[in-house]
Amino acid sequence: MMRSLWTAASGMTTQQTNVDTISNNLANINTVGYKKETAEFKTLLYQTIQEQSYDNNGDIKPSGIQVGLGVRNSAITSHYTQGNLLSTGNDYDFAIEGKGFFMVELPDGNIGYTRNGSFQLSNGINGLTISTSDGYPLLDTSGSPIVIEDYYDASSITIDERGNLWHPDETGASVPIGIQIGIAQFNNPSGLIKTSNSILLESEASGMARLESEDFTLQQSTIRQGHLEGSNVQAVEEMVNLIVAQRGYEMNSKIITASDEMLQQANNLRR
Repeated sequence: MMRSLWTAASGMTTQQTNVDTISNNLANINTVGYKKETAEFKTLLYQTIQEQSYDNNGDIKPSGIQVGLGVRNSAITSHYTQGNLLSTGNDYDFAIEGKGFFMVELPDGNIGYTRNGSFQLSNGINGLTISTSDGYPLLDTSGSPIVIEDYYDASSITIDERGNLWHPDETGASVPIGIQIGIAQFNNPSGLIKTSNSILLESEASGMARLESEDFTLQQSTIRQGHLEGSNVQAVEEMVNLIVAQRGYEMNSKIITASDEMLQQANNLRR
């Protein structure tokens, strides 16, 4: 009887984590570049009650008797599918079509990665730096912060599909200024470490960053100026998942109630 109590308790614990994951998806439905997460489950150990079972005639059945001891959360996986592109008209809003990530410099000097392309201009020593709303500079293909020097008109800068910065010359023709936005890819983006402010960090599970400007075996991403990438969360799908998780939690709680009532009846038995 106690086995059912612990089994149902493990089910409630995992369904609670499932609900937490779904609620985080719904909370970030309007977060730029957010990627939905799903909770994955695995069975716990099985207890072998009888290695061989027999029918009424004494013949051996093809399977024994094993009872499962519950469930656990094995992983919470991010799905890096493409989100919808949202037109903003802002010159320093960039959306990535493809598998790439923007690179930004963090306060500790490490490199962070993000799909949130909402950038702005901040004052620097030699000009204007393209940075996130938290002040993290956007990096170019060499890993250096992108600075628009003072003799360029920042409002006239355009970005092509490969992230090259262009500026009109004296004749009005656009010419490259020799700066390209750095875009990185990972063999296993689900292995990236999530931090706050939509920043991801490289890990052993994700593998080392592969720069699109250096690794031509990668499928090149496309940058869209004046657009942002919306989250890939589907509200209807998440609501259905929430109902399923809630019902799973409710059924496991009923198992605990039923097991408790059965224990109570067993304790009340008299000779």
